[in-house]
Amino acid sequence: MKHLGRHVLAEIYGCGFDILNDIRKVEEIMVNAALEAGAEVRECVFHKFSPQGVSGVVVISESHLAIHTWPELGYAAVDVFTCGERVDPWDACNYLTSHFCAQHMTARETKRGIIPFAGQVAVNQ
Repeated sequence: MKHLGRHVLAEIYGCGFDILNDIRKVEEIMVNAALEAGAEVRECVFHKFSPQGVSGVVVISESHLAIHTWPELGYAAVDVFTCGERVDPWDACNYLTSHFCAQHMTARETKRGIIPFAGQVAVNQ
């Protein structure tokens, strides 16, 4: 079956505190991950929490990359959603894992917008 997009949810562990707690570095790595995957970056919004942590989203023409970090745990929760065939969300996830200096990454992919169902209207009863 054809689908509209691919959505990868990644759990990235064993990352460096100083990387995950630096809003500029996290944004730079996220943008570069999108570019590495072949995406076209549109907008970015990132927020630094106190005492630590960063959340952000990179809006791409093909959908988005989002992150929330727990530097004190060396952990980042990431989702990469891409539409179409041109951009590979796994390229972005692998780039993030490498540039966060992670020790381990687990991820799963979900196909989004299965074509035979895309034109049907859901009815809640």
